[in-house]
Amino acid sequence: MIKKKFTLLTLMLVALLIAFLSYSQSPQTGKLKLYWFIPDGVRSEPELFTIYKWAEEGKLPNIKKLMKRGSYGYSKPTFPGHTPTNFATLLTGSYPLKHGVTDGPMHVEGKPLDSVAVAGFRSSARKIKAIWSMLEDTGEKVSILSVPGSTPPEIEKGTVVRGRWGGWGADYHAINFEPDTDKALRIKQGRGVRLFFFGPQLTQFIPQAEPKGWTNPPVSFSPAKELKLSSWGGDVFALVLDTTDDQAVNYDRVAFSMDRTTVFATLSEGDWSDWQPIKLKFKSGEESVDVDSHVNAEVIKLDDDGFFRLRLFYDNLNDFNTQPSSFAHYLEAAIGPMTDFVDNFPPQLVFYDEDKKAFLDEAKMSFDWHEKAVEPMIEGPESTAVIHDVYTPNQMLTSRWWMGYVDPKSARYNTIDETARAKVWDDVLWMYQRLDAILGKVMDHADKNTLIVFSSDHGAVPLDKTVRLNNLFAKKGWLKFKVDPNTGEPTVDWKNSKVIYLQMAYVYINPKGLAGNYERQTGPAYEKLRDEVRQAVLGISDDEAGFKPVVQAYNWEDAPKFLELPTDRVGDLVLVNKPGYGFTEDMTNDKAVLAVSTNIAGYKQAIVSDNESGMWTPFIIAGPGIKQGNFMGNEPILHVQQLPTILKALGKTIPEAVDGKPLLEIFK
Repeated sequence: MIKKKFTLLTLMLVALLIAFLSYSQSPQTGKLKLYWFIPDGVRSEPELFTIYKWAEEGKLPNIKKLMKRGSYGYSKPTFPGHTPTNFATLLTGSYPLKHGVTDGPMHVEGKPLDSVAVAGFRSSARKIKAIWSMLEDTGEKVSILSVPGSTPPEIEKGTVVRGRWGGWGADYHAINFEPDTDKALRIKQGRGVRLFFFGPQLTQFIPQAEPKGWTNPPVSFSPAKELKLSSWGGDVFALVLDTTDDQAVNYDRVAFSMDRTTVFATLSEGDWSDWQPIKLKFKSGEESVDVDSHVNAEVIKLDDDGFFRLRLFYDNLNDFNTQPSSFAHYLEAAIGPMTDFVDNFPPQLVFYDEDKKAFLDEAKMSFDWHEKAVEPMIEGPESTAVIHDVYTPNQMLTSRWWMGYVDPKSARYNTIDETARAKVWDDVLWMYQRLDAILGKVMDHADKNTLIVFSSDHGAVPLDKTVRLNNLFAKKGWLKFKVDPNTGEPTVDWKNSKVIYLQMAYVYINPKGLAGNYERQTGPAYEKLRDEVRQAVLGISDDEAGFKPVVQAYNWEDAPKFLELPTDRVGDLVLVNKPGYGFTEDMTNDKAVLAVSTNIAGYKQAIVSDNESGMWTPFIIAGPGIKQGNFMGNEPILHVQQLPTILKALGKTIPEAVDGKPLLEIFK
């Protein structure tokens, strides 16, 4: 057995070495012409997140260099102000009216509302070409790293690595594990325990058992508790231990094993293991195939009585998650297993104080990996263009721990003193400095003829209260649902429901009932109900704060005129919320419409960014033909202007489908 394992390991190492050498020693056929770094959720505006001032002060030295080499300012996202819509806008230079991406989970006529009809993070959701196709059509070789909307891959000659949530390849999300006796958190999370509310569980609640089948198990001075951590077709076994011989019950360690024979890590609270090889499952067509991967483990929380909160983080580099498949082996040999981004959506690292350390540890791992990825993404595939995203900034600025305490507009702002606030700002500045370091790596591997662009899809503003629109509709008798008392997850009675809110800004209405395939209605009964729903949502009032959370409720037929949205991928009403509030699909037995947001402090989804500078993002462009040291002013450009400006700087023809116009004033 040992000999077989040694032989297999040797073969794997040889394969990785061959893959690495085949890329790293191949002749470079082209010079890098473009590096577009688009980290998700990077807020930048003149008032609070003053990154250009931070740069001038020396806190962001590489951004300072780019400012001197090029032109810089602010950019304004389109509506809805979230990731899938605005990445599609940036990558096509067009509004949603033309590119068609109005949300992550989208619903259309002819398909039921209880499932996703069009997945906004998939490349197929876009109705027009993205920049990588435009560039490949002109002979460029493009590499794409972690960019929403890039998978399934649309390019043939270039390289694609894990397009985030693109529904392509063997994608393994991190999983938290807690005792199944912890009913309160399970019920509190409800649908929020599932990826995007409808996918696999991101936190599992598991049983504990007496250890069986262990070879020479670790000593425990209180009865050890065995856990089976099962996810993605792979098992990790754990023992919760009391290693203190003090005649008291005080569990303090967790031992992890792949086979109940060899313990690969014994961890205290806050500790991480090293990466371990693991075989996972992936369904490819009708067959389930084994995938060679890696996992590392963390003990987030461990109480004396044995209550545990554990986390398994899975490597997302594998043959099924990169194009070409061999690139996964090259990249892993060069920089190790992939830590793409921290936490997930909906966030899971927000429920316990100990989650904050886990978040920051994971964020560091993510930034470390993405910084190291710059060189192999440029050099290995012989790229002439690289488009690169990291999701971690968005996770930080929308998480529980930061935004509410640095933005004076938040209700949380005055709940801490200035000393504590300074520490929160230190964390935020650290995040921007890690982005700055990635840009430094880009600059190290680019010459004076390379166009370097730094931008983002959206900013974020404080979230104080959630608006449970579906509870309002239930109180009105328009929506019927039941909440599972064991899980907190609701079940909708579609047949007897007439109105429902679905992410991120849409209300669907049918006076005949919502069961079956959704069809847009007409006639007096429909118009009457739609007007009643509009008045109901506009009438929601937060009397305590003196605000109305819903700013506008547009009819679907008016969406193109007022919001540049297509009519075929929006609800019967399109809602705009006031900053400080956020719409949620939550349904609860108490039917409360407004609730204090305890676990999320930042938001961006259904906000119009015209008069909300917290939604703005940075835009820096430096390279040949661009004016140097040129500040474009405090008024933001539009996201649709970025792509045509980049194409013009590269000397490429701007396609007719592009809505935006190039920024002619920044050219020499």
